[in-house]
Amino acid sequence: MKRLVVLGGGYGGLKVVLGLLQHQLPESIEITLVDRNPYHSIKTEFYTIAAGTSAEKDVRLSFPDDDRVQYVYGEIMKIDTENEQISFKDSSKILSYDYLVIGLGCEDNYHGIEGAEEFTHSVQTFEKARKAGLAVCNLKAYGKVSVVGAGLSGIEVASEIRESRPDLNIRLLDRGATVLKAFDSKIQEYVAEWFVKNEVDVLHHSNVEYVEKDGVCNNGVCYVNDVTIWTAGVQPNYLVRELPFKKDTQEKVILNDYYQVPDHPNVYVVGDCASSEYSPSAQLAGQQGEQIAEVLLAVLQDKEPKKPKEIKLKGTLGSLGKSDGFGNMMQKPMTGLLPRLAKSGVLWLNKRH
Repeated sequence: MKRLVVLGGGYGGLKVVLGLLQHQLPESIEITLVDRNPYHSIKTEFYTIAAGTSAEKDVRLSFPDDDRVQYVYGEIMKIDTENEQISFKDSSKILSYDYLVIGLGCEDNYHGIEGAEEFTHSVQTFEKARKAGLAVCNLKAYGKVSVVGAGLSGIEVASEIRESRPDLNIRLLDRGATVLKAFDSKIQEYVAEWFVKNEVDVLHHSNVEYVEKDGVCNNGVCYVNDVTIWTAGVQPNYLVRELPFKKDTQEKVILNDYYQVPDHPNVYVVGDCASSEYSPSAQLAGQQGEQIAEVLLAVLQDKEPKKPKEIKLKGTLGSLGKSDGFGNMMQKPMTGLLPRLAKSGVLWLNKRH
């Protein structure tokens, strides 16, 4: 029996499983998918949960119903690569593996800022996004919300909350000189104008010094607010950071051309935990997952795997509420309704497949 364990049912891990299930597998292969939740979470839409504009059922999908894969739901305590075992919190269960795929995603990076982890909300997990949404939706009229970080996540959180709660006072703290520094200047200008029109205050060159229960202290000025949401950076899951593997400067695991850990070729890493020239994204994790499935299919059948092709991303899409957006489409910066419709279309396709 060849035991394959996939840790994480996110975009990468799920694509690995789906890719394998598309083929006729030997009966000697046992596949187990481990996740904290009994469903696939559509993480790219967690900002809608934080803003209260989507129901929870709209951002989760059932895992594949297939006799060839079994599921274990729970919080992982340790990945023991020496003994090739997975242990769990609140359970004596030990899961052994012959092949392992690690797709545990990322978590917030608080950069050592005092009070940030304790007093801010997050959109990095379903549970945390749910708590953020409850905090925002329970605010009284004219409540104050601060969003720390003006990357893609921060922009979508702030704009969605504005659409959900026109009465709230929303502040976006941007570390740079412009929002969305990784995007084209046309997109940056469009988003900046959107925030001005929709009365979202953007503070550029922000330097958050510490966070308190009722406020954020930035560049020597303390802003009183009711809810603070942190979107100022991520890092690989702590379980991955603890592994004795060689990592890059962002603590992501360095892999060979087959997504294998060089010193542990039976261990594969996908998504936010894998070192890559590209920034973390659902699209990247999905493509990596598809390629890992092809490699594993050969390995599990005792064949020599083909070297995966170079990753080619199709661009990034972002939303400004339900009817406006931005993104790179056909290698061109686009703004307005079209990229927003494209993002909705991508979500629809993901749900179907």
